[in-house]
Amino acid sequence: MFYDEAKIYVKGGDGGNGIVAFRREKYVARGGPSGGDGGRGGSVILKADAGLRTLVDFRYRAHYRAERGQHGQGKDRHGRSAPDLILRVPAGVVVRDAATGQVLADLVVDGQQVVVAAGGRGGRGNARFVSPTDRAPAFAEKGEPGEERWLRLELKLLADAGLVGLPNAGKSTLLARISAARPKIAAYPFTTLAPNLGVVRLEDGKSFVVADIPGLIAGAHQGAGLGLKFLRHIERTRVLVHVLDITHPAKEVLANWQTVNDELAHYNPELAQRPQVVAANKMDLPGGEEKVALLQEQLGPDYRIFPIAAATGEGINALLYHLAGLLDTLPPPAPVTALEEEAEKVTIVAPEELSIEREGGAFVVRNPAIERRVAMTYLDNEEALRRLQAYLKEKGVDEALRRAGATAGATIRIGKYEFEYVEE
Repeated sequence: MFYDEAKIYVKGGDGGNGIVAFRREKYVARGGPSGGDGGRGGSVILKADAGLRTLVDFRYRAHYRAERGQHGQGKDRHGRSAPDLILRVPAGVVVRDAATGQVLADLVVDGQQVVVAAGGRGGRGNARFVSPTDRAPAFAEKGEPGEERWLRLELKLLADAGLVGLPNAGKSTLLARISAARPKIAAYPFTTLAPNLGVVRLEDGKSFVVADIPGLIAGAHQGAGLGLKFLRHIERTRVLVHVLDITHPAKEVLANWQTVNDELAHYNPELAQRPQVVAANKMDLPGGEEKVALLQEQLGPDYRIFPIAAATGEGINALLYHLAGLLDTLPPPAPVTALEEEAEKVTIVAPEELSIEREGGAFVVRNPAIERRVAMTYLDNEEALRRLQAYLKEKGVDEALRRAGATAGATIRIGKYEFEYVEE
């Protein structure tokens, strides 16, 4: 089966915990703290692999978690960092955050990779908190939780040229004639139920990739037929080959050409501006010459028309060499994230703001840095808890809660933890 969409959950590994330990050796008085740091958690990385063609591997498994870092140990021994979890995806995958729809990456080059869920850093052991005023700290940090999110993966096939047209126009027959691809071919509409790729190799050594897109019909951009499911695969092509069945009446041939182009324009206006070559197919049947002449008259000089017969091979060489020459002059398609990356270069990131919201009777404190600090605190350690309280006061959490109307006994939620509000 051809799968070009998947929704998966990824979680970076938590950092290992730092520990509280003290040096205890004979003849070493006041050895001091020696708790080691925890290791960093593994990150989840998506890596493009040109050898893959579908997202079928993600069909049967949707949850992926990297390992957590090793905990610190005594005698200043740090925990081992966990290995990254690398998930291989086909080249051409667009990665989006499932919750926001934001594009995180467009993996178009073999070997290109992106971190989609960073592992948490390891917690610091008590040896890291020694200061002139505290020579023997009895607290440490827990490991930072790894990032987690749901992702939506969308595969857009990488091809130089795309065969488009109404069902049964002869696209699959043409692909089978010009390449080693063997798509299903039959005399009924919608024989092709998934895009097929074929490599065209010419005698002069040139080659390019052609994609056979399942037939479009009127309303394809709204989900009619198979159009909406596979229109995305045309977006990466640099030139379109519009295959027309020339055996229909002349007016119907023109109407068919207009139908497909209208669907392309509705789905993505940029597709209507993409270079397009017309392949007038089934010229081995009578009456084709007159219709080709009418097509050329109606479409004008902006469209090059090639009379071909995919079943016999007639006229195909001229079409292929024209496509090869055209592709030599066309730039590669821009990645989906190109504009967003450019915008990020000039965007000034605002500091993380503190907000208080009411949810189900609880006051919810929202701020990534504060949530991270709470998650890394040993709440059953009095010294660590006092340090956290001082940090929250310094960050203005106490004052913000008072302004929000919190009173003694109110429930305060920070991340996954709940506290009881106590007035000073």
